[in-house]
Formats: sequence, structure tokens, C-alpha cells
Amino acid sequence: MGDRPSAPSDRTELRRIEQYRDRWSSLGTHTGILSISDRLSAGELKEFQIFQEYDDKFLERISPDISVCVWKKGSVLFKEGDYLDLAFFVIDGGVQVFLEQAGGVSQPVPIFDTGRTVVVPGAEGGTPLPTGTPMPRPPERTGEREITFLAAMDFDLARGAHAVLGPGEFFGEIGALSGWPQSVTARAVNACRLVQIRVPALRLLRRKSKGLKERLDKIYRERSLFSQLKTTPLLHDCPDVFLEALKETVALESYEPNETIFREGDSLDALYLVRSGFVKLEQPLGEGNVVVSYLSKGMILGEVELLLDGLDGAMVTARSVEYSELVRIPRATFKQLLQKFPQIKEQLWQSATVRIKEAGYGRRNIAQSEFNQVALERGLVQGNHILCIDLDLCTRCDDCVRACAATHEGRPRFVREGNKYGNLLIARSCYHCRDPVCLVGCPTGAIHRAGVGDVVEIDDSICIGCATCSNSCPYGAIVMHETGEIWPDDTLPAGLRGQERMVASKCNLCHDTGHGPACVSNCPQGCAVRVGSLADFQRLLAEQKD
Repeated sequence: MGDRPSAPSDRTELRRIEQYRDRWSSLGTHTGILSISDRLSAGELKEFQIFQEYDDKFLERISPDISVCVWKKGSVLFKEGDYLDLAFFVIDGGVQVFLEQAGGVSQPVPIFDTGRTVVVPGAEGGTPLPTGTPMPRPPERTGEREITFLAAMDFDLARGAHAVLGPGEFFGEIGALSGWPQSVTARAVNACRLVQIRVPALRLLRRKSKGLKERLDKIYRERSLFSQLKTTPLLHDCPDVFLEALKETVALESYEPNETIFREGDSLDALYLVRSGFVKLEQPLGEGNVVVSYLSKGMILGEVELLLDGLDGAMVTARSVEYSELVRIPRATFKQLLQKFPQIKEQLWQSATVRIKEAGYGRRNIAQSEFNQVALERGLVQGNHILCIDLDLCTRCDDCVRACAATHEGRPRFVREGNKYGNLLIARSCYHCRDPVCLVGCPTGAIHRAGVGDVVEIDDSICIGCATCSNSCPYGAIVMHETGEIWPDDTLPAGLRGQERMVASKCNLCHDTGHGPACVSNCPQGCAVRVGSLADFQRLLAEQKD
């Protein structure tokens, strides 16, 4: 299909084809891809079983986010720990999925905001763990089972084991939809042809087809839910036998941006676990609503209403901030959970106490509600390392920028401008997000998590300057730099030959230099600081006011 001649009828169609090729061109830089299709018509999409139930108008709408790629034998589609924005459907050929040998790469788990998701039982007030504390990893599981879908977590493979996916099998969708890292490596057994579906189209497909959603949810429950429950901070100490039973009773729910999960006053008969996305909690004030708190991956929702007797309905309205995935635990199962594991009840009470205090404080302090809203809109809730500059102390000397450039071969990794909140400037410097969308779609793997935890860095030696990561970053923190070089005539892929070489550049916290971030240590006024959470940011604001 990649070589099929196109016969556009007018300039509009030519432009549509050009835009389609631009959208998928970065995949062609992967040396394992032999060909990528032109944009497929509704009729061509219906040749594949997964699209046959949809109407032509819908398929035309999603076609820009679907391609057919041919991979050569031995090519690695993705590796353990990769973040993907693609799901794959095997047309012909085979794909081997496997885990590294014992002693190899540890099973990847997402980064939780442990300052808000994990408390130390028995500590006064429920002491949060430091932000960035790694969560215990789920145990490896063994056993011979039929494999039909690849999931983002727990593929039921022992280290060194493998499985082969053949025609008609669909994989990668769980990681793509929820933003969890892949736990296996996938490699083409032979020359194979795959339908590749980007996340926007995947969401629409699942939303439109009840049958597809049920199919995906069924496989997710069979292959992934155990590990995601085991990795959730609230449940990681529960025995496997209980989690195996729990996964059969829960419901899987997906929400669109700004979609309401429940409203204040609604009857609640379940506890919710947030497995991806953000949820904002609102209460009415005057003629509008105020945001009293927010929830992120690994946090729970509804525990207050289920723990406190006499509450007739929900205390807050809960809305999805972006695309969110939740696990819904029925009330009966929740009660059983508390009876078997009293330590969970203690954690839930501590969490409930925090939620009630947050709600009360948010209603009394409109500034706090406004701050919550700003933090959600500007992505501050994502950040592990946010660069803040106190503008009351800053003399605009630019020593921070020069120190950054001197540390990184003359190229500064951030820009001393950005959004302002109070007297603080939130610089255009990488937040090192908990769920970094910039990692999705890099054709060479140049942008990745470093081996030091939450640091996201770019390897200049394999960056081809395609700007995929820069275009994906919502906060303008990745800058494209000219190198002054031209790609030579023997460059692969051939499309780069003769083109100016660009590289993407972003903050890496100077993690490989042996000292802390140069921007902070070289500020003569001491006004540049890194904050690791929203709570740290608020404390910094309060300190500056004192």
C-alpha cells in the first residue's frame, strides 16, 4: 500500500495527502519500517476486520490517524519502558513479545505523585512519602496462558519467556490509552504488515463501538488489571489471591475532557481508583463552582462518602480534566476489602481527612480554588521539577541561562520566560512530567527517561531533529537548535540527506554533571529554585509573601 499511486482530483486532496504524510513521516525514520501507506479511504479501511462495523463518514474522520506499515524481519517495534501513542493490529506476519532475561531491565512502573497518593500509616496526620519515592514493583508472575492482546502492564510472562502474536491480534492499546509504560519488548518475527492506530482514533473507535470497548476491557481485565491494582499505592500490600478476586468485580470507566463522573448530591455506591489522567473536585459557591482539590494517577475518589455514615450523597462534583481512566470498586466489595485489610481502612480515613480539609479550605479561600484551576490548566500538577524564579529578587542578569549554556556545550536548555503566578515566574524549562507526552512518538528513542528515575533527557547522538517531541510538549519546554551541519549524502533515512541538521534540546537537571541544576546553583540572588510538587510551589509562594 505504501507504493500505491495516488490520483488526487484537486489541490485540496493533494494537501490532505501531504498533511497525512507529514503526520506519519517520523515513523519512516525508524530503519525497521519498509513502507507506510498513503491515507486510506473508508473502503480500504473496511478491508480489515476491526473497521468493518463503522460507517464511511466516521472512518474518513479518523483515517488521518491510521496507517499500514510493513516492518522488516527482526525490527524492534518498541522496548520495555517505552511510552507509545499507537496500538497495533497484525494483518500478516508475526510479532514476538518478550521480557528481558533475569538480571535485565526491571519491569517499568509509572511515576506516582507519592506526596499525595501514599501516606505512612500511624504517622501523625498521615505523613506523605517524599515526591519521587519509587513504588514497590508487582511480583513477576509465571504460567502458560494463551496470549491474545499485549497490555501495558503484566503480560503474564516470566523473564526470558516470549509469546508470538499473529494475524488478527491487536496489541499496545492499554499503554496507549492510559499512558503507562510498556512492560515488554516487541519484535517482528518476519516481514509483517501492521495497522497502526494513534490514540485520538483509538479513543473514538472505542467510544463509538460498545462491542470494541467490551472486547478491550475484557482483555485488559485478563492481562493488565492485576498488575495495575498491585501497583496502585493503596493496594500494593494486598495478597495476590484477593486482587485476583477483586479484578473480577470492578468496572472500568473512561471519561472525556470535562466529562462529569458524578455530581454533588448524587448517591455513591462505589470507590474509584484513578489509573490515568486528572480529576478535579468542585463545590458550588455563589453562582458558580470552585475547584477544591484534584486527583491524579494512583489516588482514590469516593472514600469520604463510603466511610462516613449519614452522608446521603456525594460531597463534591467530580469532573475529568483530560482523558481519564478509572477503576470502579462496588460498595459491597469495598466493605469486604475493609474487613479483610484493616490497614487499608486506616489509610482511607487519613485520605478522607485530607479531602475534607482540602474542600473546606478551598471554599473558605477563593485564591486556593483559583490556584487549583491554574495548576490544572498550566500543567503544574504534572511537574516533578518545576523551575521557578522570584521576580522580586531577580535582577535579570541571565547568569542562570549562561550557566546552563556553559554546562551544555553552549546551548541553554531553558528560556527565562513563561507564565507568572504572584511574584513567581514559571520558566519554560522541562517539568519532567509524571506522564510525559513528549516521550510518545519519538522515532529513534532519543528522548527517554534517564536511569535516575523521573529525569527526561534527549540523546543528541540519535536525535534527528524531527521536532516530534517539541511539537508534543504542551509547555514549550523543548527547543529546536541549529547545529550548522548538513546531513551527508549517505544518511539513513534518505529523506534527511542534504537537509539542515537540527537537534531537540531540553533540561535534564544536569543529572550527569555531578552537581545540581546549574541554573539554580549559579543564580547570584538565590531566586531560582526547583520545586518537586504543587505543594512545594504553594509553600514557596507563602514564603515569598512573608
